[in-house]
Amino acid sequence: MAKQQGTEQAFDVDPLAAEADGELETADSSREAERGEADLTPLTVQNVGERKAIIEALIYVSDEPLNAKSVAEVLKEDPSVVEAGIASLVEEFNGRASGLQLREVAGGWQFATRPEYHEHVRAFLKSRPSAKLSLASLETLAVIAYKQPITVPEILDIRGVQSPSSIKTLLDKKLIVAKGRKEAVGRPMMYGTSKAFLIQFGLKDLSELPSIEDFEDLVSGVV
Repeated sequence: MAKQQGTEQAFDVDPLAAEADGELETADSSREAERGEADLTPLTVQNVGERKAIIEALIYVSDEPLNAKSVAEVLKEDPSVVEAGIASLVEEFNGRASGLQLREVAGGWQFATRPEYHEHVRAFLKSRPSAKLSLASLETLAVIAYKQPITVPEILDIRGVQSPSSIKTLLDKKLIVAKGRKEAVGRPMMYGTSKAFLIQFGLKDLSELPSIEDFEDLVSGVV
């Protein structure tokens, strides 16, 4: 009898537990719905000044150069309106007598130190570990930057020495990427510079590459 009573008590408790679980699930669903509605609430910009301030904040917190399209998606505004806001911000910010500037880098905008203060910045950072490229890697990167897309045999023809270890180093540092295979005997892989390369060297695009004579100084000071 005791065993049967225990079974009956178990059946009496289960419906209550199920009802309690149902209430909790309903409450959780309500909270999720509230959060979803909050997420869908449009972000409104009060005026031109606030738009510029928001753009400045977004560029500051972004890990990579930020473009107008990404900002427009956040603000739910037309990209042309955001582009005008960025242009106004750049004019205002770069007109300040400060140590920072807004630069167009790799298709987006990014804060950077002003060139006239680079020596001071280097003096401050000189005790930090350096990740400069070896001369072989530097030469290989220069060849790729100015002759891309280019294959390993073509790099060999220009440098006169093999470059497999330098290619691996540059790939590991994400300064170069594979650009497909060349339609030639053996279909060798072609290489070119990456977006990370533009970001690392503060270039808007490849048209801003310095002269070959200046390239070594540029790399030794940045990479």
